[in-house]
Amino acid sequence: MNDKLRSHHEIAIASIHVFADDGRLDLAELEKLLALALRDQTVDEEEKRVLANILGRAERDGVAPEVQARIDEVRRLYGLPA
Repeated sequence: MNDKLRSHHEIAIASIHVFADDGRLDLAELEKLLALALRDQTVDEEEKRVLANILGRAERDGVAPEVQARIDEVRRLYGLPA
């Protein structure tokens, strides 16, 4: 439980650096956030919620086509809402 609690907080904190850097999510940053969620080989509901919020913001701010393709794949694979 503590590991999972920490995990979704770590994802949220890591996303601050993404948006503070240049304001846009790139592919390497997306993979880093996903790796944090998948450390235990599963994405729980809290991680899904946090990731969905991050991806939604990234899409509103604009992402490169390859990042959008990966976002779409992540949403499908892990059941994240659009």
